Amino acid sequence: MNIDAIYLWLGTDTKLSSNFAEKVRGFIGKKMIEDTNIHNHEAGGKCIYRYPIVQYKILDKILLLIGIQDGVDSVWQIFENISRLDLDNKEYEILDKRSFLKQNSLTYVDKHISYYFLTPWLALNEKNFPKYQNLKNWKEKKEFLAKILIGNIISMSKSLGYTVPEPIMIEIDNLKEVKTSLKGTPMLGFFGAFSVNFAIPDYFGIGKSVSRGFGTIVRSQKTDKRQCQ
Repeated sequence: MNIDAIYLWLGTDTKLSSNFAEKVRGFIGKKMIEDTNIHNHEAGGKCIYRYPIVQYKILDKILLLIGIQDGVDSVWQIFENISRLDLDNKEYEILDKRSFLKQNSLTYVDKHISYYFLTPWLALNEKNFPKYQNLKNWKEKKEFLAKILIGNIISMSKSLGYTVPEPIMIEIDNLKEVKTSLKGTPMLGFFGAFSVNFAIPDYFGIGKSVSRGFGTIVRSQKTDKRQCQ
């Protein structure tokens, strides 16, 4: 499946901390409240349960916004209408705007492709966190996380209109636990790498709270060429 996405890099007069992705999302969401793609909420404030088609990320202290499918026009409106950011009672002037439109491939493939996380992957929720903590060893935890990752990919694909035709096979190369926070609440996240028989566009997010920059992946230079069994 081919899928359109716009990538908008915004350079400010001050380097941004990684936790500012959520603050940027809140600021732009209030400025452009009529566009539900931007903040993912209905007029009454109810959350729209779908894969976020506008995502906010801080990578190397620079702001990246991604618009996917219908979110392309939304991010283009941000490009044209936002010239500064008001975050924590401080104004950040946008000095540089760079954007490009790309047609990506989101599809099952017959080989493994390697990826790694640029930002923490939030794999666990209130329900499965205790199960993860009670597992005996890393082998069991890795198998548990692999199943969650498969579910994340299937959920993303379904929301974007693609039905996965064959079983997804994942190999976790390495993952490490990291402490992070979401809306001020401490969370357990994961950094590391994995390979899967599925093509995922660079900088797309996987897992919980991808609209706030979590779970951002990129393809590794090394791709596993073996065929899936």
